[in-house]
Amino acid sequence: MKIAGKTAIVTGGASGLGEAAVERLHAAGANVVIADLNEEKGNALAAKLGDKAIFCKCNVTSTDDVKATVQAAVDKFGALHILVNNAGMGSAGRTIGKDGPWNIDWFKMVMDVNLIGAFDMLSNAAFAMDKNDPGDEGEKGVIINVASVAAFDGQIGQAAYSASKGGVVAMTLPVARDLSRHLIRVNTIAPGTFDTPMLQQLPQAARDSLAASIPMPQRLGNPVEFAMLVQAIVENNYLNAETIRLDGAIRMAPK
Repeated sequence: MKIAGKTAIVTGGASGLGEAAVERLHAAGANVVIADLNEEKGNALAAKLGDKAIFCKCNVTSTDDVKATVQAAVDKFGALHILVNNAGMGSAGRTIGKDGPWNIDWFKMVMDVNLIGAFDMLSNAAFAMDKNDPGDEGEKGVIINVASVAAFDGQIGQAAYSASKGGVVAMTLPVARDLSRHLIRVNTIAPGTFDTPMLQQLPQAARDSLAASIPMPQRLGNPVEFAMLVQAIVENNYLNAETIRLDGAIRMAPK
């Protein structure tokens, strides 16, 4: 799909990997909808990008928010063509502890955001994309889900996070098959350890240790590299139903 003139929603788009995707798609000529809970950062990014960008406050666990975000994209820009399904959260906790089993409410919350919210967003976005006329490449839309290497290499304490991201990976093929008749492609990126605002809060020694565990290149990933893959997936019409690890060949240790 040619990006110029198309409209994209990026969930979790106000910072980190999402912000990099927003800026990359915008630079390639797309209209962008920044969907995030952080109003301050989201509005600031939209203001920086200008008329071809808007911010929508969106909690992906709220179907009302999800529908409103999709509708805002259509109302402002006329159609929706691209979704980068990036919103997510992490939560660490061992299966059992000194005081008993892990709090099941935390497990449910992670699943609600990372898996159920992701499906709700892609389903609503696909419904809007289906109204498009096929472009020159014969497609109506492109959906990019964001999982994690934790889907494959979950560490101690990552049961909920790994299960949620594993679900994102597992649904990639069936959703791509579901949406093939509607001319919508579906792929997933599974990032490794990236230099995002969350990791920037760690002490330098911890950051150096993380970087040293990555085989090549031996450094944290740059969010721009994530955004480059987003662009490549959108533009490569034959790439469908794939999960792509973007991780410098890391395989996470148990802890």
